[in-house]
Amino acid sequence: MIRLWEAAASIGVLALLLVPPAYSQGRGGRGGAGGRGGAAAQNPRTSAAIDMTGYWVSVVTEDWMFRMVTPPKGQYLGVPLNAAARRVADAWDPAKDEAAGEQCKSYGAAALMRVPGRLHITWDNDTTLKIETEAGTQTRLIHFGSDAAQSEAQKASQSSAASWQGYSIAEWEQAAVGRGEARNGDLKVVTTRLRPGYLRKNGVPYSENAIVTEWYDRHTAPNGDIWLVVSTEVKDPQYLSTPFITSTHFKKLPDNAPWKPEACSSR
Repeated sequence: MIRLWEAAASIGVLALLLVPPAYSQGRGGRGGAGGRGGAAAQNPRTSAAIDMTGYWVSVVTEDWMFRMVTPPKGQYLGVPLNAAARRVADAWDPAKDEAAGEQCKSYGAAALMRVPGRLHITWDNDTTLKIETEAGTQTRLIHFGSDAAQSEAQKASQSSAASWQGYSIAEWEQAAVGRGEARNGDLKVVTTRLRPGYLRKNGVPYSENAIVTEWYDRHTAPNGDIWLVVSTEVKDPQYLSTPFITSTHFKKLPDNAPWKPEACSSR
C-alpha cells in the first residue's frame, strides 16, 4: 500500500486541528441533533451537519510506535488497563489468533479508525452512512433515525450475534449558527454489540461489554486542505480502569484516489 499517511502535516495545520471548535466544548452540551422529531430527522442525509463523504487517508501525528508498527508484547503504555487486562495482553500470541481464525481482532470498531490507511465514506441509503476501510477490508454501517426507531433497532441488535463492527447509532449534533450561515456541527456515533478484540495489535484487549463513542468533526485548513478529526472514547468496565480517549486525523483525498484493500493481519 502507498503510505500516504506517513506524510508529515505542517505544524500550523496540526495546531488548527487540535483546537476544538467553539461548539464542541463539552461533548453532549450542544444544541442537540438537527431535526429531532421533525422532517429532517427522517432524512439524515439531507440534514447532515457536515459532509463526510469521499476518500480520506490517515495522517499519523501521534502514537507512531503503536500504530505504524506492531508493538512488542507487554507494551501497553498510555492505555488505562486494569490487572485483568494486563494479564490478557501479556499472554498475547498472534499464532494462536491465526489458528483460531481471529486475525481481525485489532480491526474492530474500538480500534479500526486508528489503523493507518484510507477510508471511503458513502451513504448506503438516506439513513445509513457507510465507512469502508482499506485496512482489514472492514465495513461499518452507521444508523440514523428517531429515538424510538433507534431504541427498537438496538433491542433487535442485542438479540443478534456480536460482530467486529458492532451496532452503531448516530445523530448529528448541530452547532448554533447565525442567520444565513452554513449548517455546521459534528457526527456523534455510539457503538455496542462488539466481539472482544484488541485496542492495539499486540493484544491489548477490550471486551464484549465495551461501549465506543465517537465524534467526527470536519475542518478546513488555511491552505484549503480538508480534514476529518475523529475523537474516540472507549469505556470497558471489564478491562479499562478509566475511559481510553484518542484523537485521529484524516486528510481528504481526490475522488479518484487509489484504493488497495488489505486483509486482516495478526502480526
